[in-house]
Amino acid sequence: MKFPSYTHSLILLLGLCTPLHADVGVGVKAPAGAEMLLDGTREMLDAQWIYWEGPGFKSAMPIKWKVVPDPVDKGTSIMTDDRVADGGIYGSADIVTKKEYRDFRLHIEFLVMKPGGNSGVYLQNRYEIQVLDGDKTPHGMGAVINQTESPYDAYAGTGKWNSYDITFRAARFKDGKLSEKAMVSMFFNGKKVHTNIIIAQVWGGANSGLDGGNDDGKGITDKPGGLKLQCEGHDVRYRNTWIKELDLRVANTDFTEKD
Repeated sequence: MKFPSYTHSLILLLGLCTPLHADVGVGVKAPAGAEMLLDGTREMLDAQWIYWEGPGFKSAMPIKWKVVPDPVDKGTSIMTDDRVADGGIYGSADIVTKKEYRDFRLHIEFLVMKPGGNSGVYLQNRYEIQVLDGDKTPHGMGAVINQTESPYDAYAGTGKWNSYDITFRAARFKDGKLSEKAMVSMFFNGKKVHTNIIIAQVWGGANSGLDGGNDDGKGITDKPGGLKLQCEGHDVRYRNTWIKELDLRVANTDFTEKD
């Protein structure tokens, strides 16, 4: 059937504005069109990831992070283990995907082995979703760092697998100038915790990621970035991580859990 042009435009607009529906929570499998980034194997770690060689980088390829037994289920997971990061030296041994992204849907599972374990999930190698056991502040577990409260009640605790399900929309630019800031929505272990949070800036300085050294993190540039995982010398483990590229033309990242 051939639709009038205005009808086609309305259908497109409704499609862009309708919230996405997605499976969320620990164990969710990658949907059609998604790309696996971590499956717990050395082969995928080496194929999909490299070190981020920022100004604080102290390690060297190949990646020193270890493949270790999954402490809960069968199989293996990836441990954030590189001794140059001991003492919380972030940016010294962080890993980032070889591929760079703009808008996307991300699923990532992590496990903190010991109290106080610290890592971080960086969207576009810019914006951190915190992984920090014991911290319930805006710098703590599950927070869009320094911008939201920590949804700590959704955290399963040490020794257990946790999941972030995220829809992210990159910053937009017009005539070379920032016109819309980045936006994110997130489920934490199947519970919606963030909806359409506008991300103000990059926090943590130049060692934290792209644009961290530009105008104190406010100088966001129109450049895609990889998914980055932070190493701070703690035993934090990752598995079942996948990403699906999107094209979110409307400023809306909200999505709902499938029935």
